Amino acid sequence: MQQFGIAITGSGSATPPLALDNHGLSQVVETSDEWISSRTGIRQRCLAAPHQSLAQLATEAAQAAIAMAGIAPTDLDLIILATSTPDDLFGTASLIQAHIGASRAVAFDLTAACSGFIFGLVTAAQFVRTGVYQNVLLIGADILSRWVDWSDRRTCVLFGDGAGAVVLQANDRDRLLGFELRSDGTQNNCLNLAYQPQPYALTPEVAIAQGSYQPITMNGQEVYRFAVKQVPEIIEKALFRANLTTEQVDWLLLHQANQRILDAVAQRLKIPAEKVISNLAKYGNTSAASIPLALDAEVRQQRVKPGDIIAAAGFGAGLTWGATIFAWGR
Repeated sequence: MQQFGIAITGSGSATPPLALDNHGLSQVVETSDEWISSRTGIRQRCLAAPHQSLAQLATEAAQAAIAMAGIAPTDLDLIILATSTPDDLFGTASLIQAHIGASRAVAFDLTAACSGFIFGLVTAAQFVRTGVYQNVLLIGADILSRWVDWSDRRTCVLFGDGAGAVVLQANDRDRLLGFELRSDGTQNNCLNLAYQPQPYALTPEVAIAQGSYQPITMNGQEVYRFAVKQVPEIIEKALFRANLTTEQVDWLLLHQANQRILDAVAQRLKIPAEKVISNLAKYGNTSAASIPLALDAEVRQQRVKPGDIIAAAGFGAGLTWGATIFAWGR
C-alpha cells in the first residue's frame, strides 16, 4: 500500500467567556492568589456556563481550524474528539460532525485524559499514512469544571475549560517526524474521575449498580514526580525516532498542568525558557484541550512559523503519557 505523509495545516481554539481569577476563587475556597500562582503558575481559568456544552466549544475551535486550513467541512473524512468530559457518554464527536456540516466524515471519541490530544494525533496519522483518509479534524476539548470538587483546594485551583483543534492533511512530506506513547495502569489511582456505584435491587434476588461519577481526585505529589521523570524520557525517545536532537527543537509544547513541571522538564532537556510555550497563567489545566489551545495562540501570534520543529508531550490520568515531534505547516 502506498504510504502518505501528514501535515498540520490549520489550528483553532475556543474558551468560555467567563473567567475566574485566583482572587475570585479565594471567595469559594480557602486559598489566595499567592498560594496558587507560586505553586502552579495559574492566575485564572475559564469556566463554562451552565448552558454551555462541550460540543459548542469544540465546534467553535473546529470551525477556526478548518478555516485556517482552507478546506470545507465536507472535505473532512474523519473527526476525532479527544475528551474525558463528553456531553453524552455514548459519544459527542458525531454531534460536532453535524454542527459543522461535515457530512462525509466518520466521527468518534477518544479518551486518554490529558494525553488525549497526543494519542489522537498519532491515531489520526495512521489513517492518513495508510491512504485511508486525506483530511482529518482532531479536537481536544474538556469541561472539567463539571467534575471538580470546588471545596477541595488541592484540585479546584488547577482546572479550566476549553477546546483546541487542528486539521491534518495528506502531504508529500511527512511532518510528523516521530512519536512515542506509554501507559501504566499500576498508577491509575494517582488521578481519577471514577464511577461511584450504588447498589440497586431489581428483585429480591437481582441487584445492579447505578450511580454517577465522583469528583476528580489526585495525588499531586505522585503526578508531579511521574511527570518530571517520564516526560523528558519520552520526548528524548520521540526525538531519537525523528533522528533529531533537543538543539534542533524550536518549541517545547507540554500539557499545561503546572508551571513547575514545564520548567523542570525544560531544564532536564536543556531547552531554554524562551522556547517553552505556556498559557497556564490564563487558562489553567484544560486537559485534552491544553496542547492545541496553546499551539493555536502561538500560531495566530505568528510566533510559531511554518517549518518550526515542535516537541509536544501530554501526560495524565491512566496514567498515560506520550510525545510527538512535528513540523508546523505543509
